[in-house]
Amino acid sequence: MSTVLYSHPDCRRHDMGAGHPECPQRLDAISDQLLASGLDMALEHRDAPKAELEQIQRAHTVGYVTRLVDLLEQLKASGESRYLDPDTVASPGTLDAALRAAGAAVAATDDVLAGRARNAFCAVRPPGHHATRDEAMGFCFFNNVAIAARHALAAHRLERVAIVDFDVHHGNGTEDIVAGDERVLMVSFFQHPLYPYSGAVPMGTNMVNVPLAPYTRGPALRQAIEQMWRPALEGFRPQMLFVSAGFDAHREDDMGQLGLVEADYEWITRLIVEMAERHGDGRIVSCLEGGYNLSALGRSVVTHLRVLSGMI
Repeated sequence: MSTVLYSHPDCRRHDMGAGHPECPQRLDAISDQLLASGLDMALEHRDAPKAELEQIQRAHTVGYVTRLVDLLEQLKASGESRYLDPDTVASPGTLDAALRAAGAAVAATDDVLAGRARNAFCAVRPPGHHATRDEAMGFCFFNNVAIAARHALAAHRLERVAIVDFDVHHGNGTEDIVAGDERVLMVSFFQHPLYPYSGAVPMGTNMVNVPLAPYTRGPALRQAIEQMWRPALEGFRPQMLFVSAGFDAHREDDMGQLGLVEADYEWITRLIVEMAERHGDGRIVSCLEGGYNLSALGRSVVTHLRVLSGMI
C-alpha cells in the first residue's frame, strides 16, 4: 500500500480575491515541490469526491449546512462573491471546492480503514479547522477534519480517534465540535495570543492545548509536545489519527511569529506515525490547513509526506 494524495481541480476554483493569503496558488506550490522533489511519483493520486450533506451534518448543525449551501448555490449561479466575515469570502467556486475538501477527508478515511491506502494526505482548500458547528470563519466553511473523524466513529464504528492540530492558529472550530466527546482526543499547539484568540482554556477534558508564546522555536515546542501530547496519546490509544496540518508556524510565514522549520515538521510527523503504528495500525488521514508562504508551504508538505510515505 502507498500513501494516497487526494485533491481536485475544483479546490483551485475557490477564490477569495487578489492578494488574499488563502489563494489557489497554495496548491500549485505543493504540486511544484512534489514534482521537483521526485516524491510525486511515490504517491498514489486520487480525485476527491464531493461530500454528502449528511456526512457534513455529523460535525455541523443542519441549519448551518442548509443556510450555507443555499448561499453558496446562489453565488455559484450569480457569479458574485460575498464576505462572510472580514477574512472569509465566498465566491462562485466555493461550494464545489468546500464539498470536495470535505469529501476528500471522508474518502481518505474510507480508503485507509478499508486497507486501500497506507495513509492519506488531502491537498485541499478551503481549509476547515476554524469552522465551528454553526459558523464559517477564518477562511473556513466546513470542518474537514472534524467531519472525517465523526465519519470514522459513525460509519466505521471506531471507538477512539485522535485529532492532531499543528497550525499556528488555534483550531477553535474543531474544538467547538468535539469538546466533550470522549471518543475524540484533540491535541494541538498554536501561537497565543493570535487569531482567533482562544484555546488558552480548553473547552473540554478531551483537549490538550499547548499555547506557545510568539517566537517559540523548535526545541521548546518539541519539549512541550513530549510533556503534554505524548502521554495523552499513549493513554488514549487512538484507533486512528486525523491531522489538521497547518504549516504557517514556519519561520518564513508571516501569518504568525513561531519559528519552526522543515525538521520540526518531520519530527512532529514522526511522532504522529509512531502513535498511529502503536495504537491504530498506522491509520492516518492528514488534511491541509494553513501555510501561506508558498515556498515554505511546499517544502514543508514534502517533508510531511516523506515521513508519511516512509521515505525518511
